[in-house]
Amino acid sequence: MGLLDILLGRTKPVAPDLDQLFALPSAAVTLQVAAGFTATGSGSVCFATVEGAAFEQTHREVQALLDADTDRTGPPVELRRDDYGYSWLVSQRSPDQLPQLVNDLHAVNSSMEINGFGPQLLCSLAAFADDTGRRLALVYLYKRGTFYPFCPLPGAAQHRDSALELQVTAALGNDLRIEPDLSRWFPVWGAPGL
Repeated sequence: MGLLDILLGRTKPVAPDLDQLFALPSAAVTLQVAAGFTATGSGSVCFATVEGAAFEQTHREVQALLDADTDRTGPPVELRRDDYGYSWLVSQRSPDQLPQLVNDLHAVNSSMEINGFGPQLLCSLAAFADDTGRRLALVYLYKRGTFYPFCPLPGAAQHRDSALELQVTAALGNDLRIEPDLSRWFPVWGAPGL
């Protein structure tokens, strides 16, 4: 970063730190104690779809790798597209297998990155729920190396529980690298696995 970048207010992009995903299991303990949310066993990785044989081969290899796990319970890894044209690789585990789910998410991100598709990675999420049926996702922003909570309100309308998001942020501040710029807390409406 040069003097001109400093004068013009340009910043150097943060390098992705996929190892931040491994903080999720300990953050889940804090989340359960502080807000009553437990892991659902569902997680997913979102990426911009790319056409071509190399991309298809990479996502098939990742899917085969995750499906080969003999400890997997539940449905196999699944590729879905949302209403906005993004692709999601969804992994289902039992709720007590959050560390294995995190390994799945890390493997998908790492494989995409190693095969040159890092720029297409958008986010990863792990889903949680409480006894009253409220849902939330801890969303990892690949390009920022940070997390934020996304808490959709129940019902058909697209509304967020901002108070709960801030409560979760305060509770997890010591466990996860929280995204400080609230304008980057993008809603992930209809995200598979949430």
